[in-house]
Amino acid sequence: MREPSEHTEDLDGLPVFWREAPEPDAPDGLAPVLYLHGVPSNSDEWTAWLSLSGGVAVDLPGFGRSGKPGSHQYTIEEYDAFIESFLDWRGIERVRLVMHDWGAVGLAFAQRRPERVQRMVLINVVPFLPGYRWHRTARAWRTPVLGELAMGATVGYTLKQLSREANVTPGPLPEDVRRSIMDHLDHGTQRAILRLYRSSPSERLAAAGAHLGDIRAPTLVAWGTRDPYIPARFARDYAHALPHAELLELPDAGHWPWLDRPDLPERVHEFLTRT
Repeated sequence: MREPSEHTEDLDGLPVFWREAPEPDAPDGLAPVLYLHGVPSNSDEWTAWLSLSGGVAVDLPGFGRSGKPGSHQYTIEEYDAFIESFLDWRGIERVRLVMHDWGAVGLAFAQRRPERVQRMVLINVVPFLPGYRWHRTARAWRTPVLGELAMGATVGYTLKQLSREANVTPGPLPEDVRRSIMDHLDHGTQRAILRLYRSSPSERLAAAGAHLGDIRAPTLVAWGTRDPYIPARFARDYAHALPHAELLELPDAGHWPWLDRPDLPERVHEFLTRT
């Protein structure tokens, strides 16, 4: 395994941080893998995946080490446009997408430019589907004033206690995961999270997935079914909405399912390299 390299460059004036690693023994014709992280994390969550499968993992604007300008609205549409700009800038024509949580913004790009997506993996992603109701913490973030207070109260101890519900393995999220989140949960990231959630009511999420049926790429929906934030039925709804999807339900895993099921990255790698 090779350690991923780290890069920071400006894209139209926005500092963008990403990691990349070559794919070992990739079959001919496979597009690069693009990993899209969730909230409130960053590309740190993909480091081990990069070492296994290679590819590119970017810190989305507002997160991690990328720029966090106050002029951005941090909407689904902005992230869709960023993904296309980033790929064009890096000279990547087609991709295999791996998405977790709010990495679901990759689905907006995939619906708009389906010819540029070769394969997809959805891991406990935000539902771009009808019928989703935001979880308790997200409802607080969506509420003016209360959201700002909740963000201000998020310190290491708070995150440790709240994260005890996130996965099936007893205890909070691993210390390195919590440290990565807290190291980058500055004012810019807090602002990005609040704007993203406040611009995304349930009806907006459903509208964002209105053309999922246009995506022809083979898709793996891998889901920790004991996710306290996104009910398992949305895994089945995604598998039904996407024309070429297969469903992998993990009854012994939560929202970050690979933390409960360390075999998941290998199973995803097998799917990504299937010809």
